[in-house]
Amino acid sequence: MQEKKEEDLQQTLNKVCEVGIDEVGRGAIFGPVFSAAVVLTEKNKFILKQFGVTDSKKLTPKKRQFLLPKILLFSSDYGIGQSSAAEIDKLGIRVATELSMIRALKKLKEMPSELIIDGPLSLRLWNGIQKNIVSGDSKFISIASASIVAKVSRDNLMERLEKKYSGFLISKNKGYGTKEHLSLIKENGITKLHRKSFLKKSNLIKFTPI
Repeated sequence: MQEKKEEDLQQTLNKVCEVGIDEVGRGAIFGPVFSAAVVLTEKNKFILKQFGVTDSKKLTPKKRQFLLPKILLFSSDYGIGQSSAAEIDKLGIRVATELSMIRALKKLKEMPSELIIDGPLSLRLWNGIQKNIVSGDSKFISIASASIVAKVSRDNLMERLEKKYSGFLISKNKGYGTKEHLSLIKENGITKLHRKSFLKKSNLIKFTPI
């Protein structure tokens, strides 16, 4: 009887219980928006929580880099998707973000029956069950894990793009519209990876892309 209880407990702990999804880069003015989906069991949720997994915005870059391989190791599955600056300009940021989420989900070995999504907006391209959780990256380990995977993946891309677009301090600002970044746009113009739809309200859009 005791062995049966222990077996049932192990089955419960090893059962997939959460599929979280989150995005990063939605408010940037340069580069793609990234999304990640992470699949976790009850047991591995607890392990990752012990390692310190929480909302990526509350972690230092060094801590996020430390946690990424832990998340990839203890997740049952994960997927990363992105939408380009051109898609954002053409489709709008919400649709482009949804596309990046769908692309992340398509990287999973099996399509989940239920999703937990960070934020109040539903994933309109998804036909399955979904729960939208405001500040979900602070409440669910799967969403927090997805936020870290997406954040580190996008930050790593920004550091690589710094070599090609060296006049904008992309490695430092990660493509966000800091005062320094906007000042450099005034000096150098915009690139093909700047989101023109985000810059239309300013005079920065008049420059020819590099």
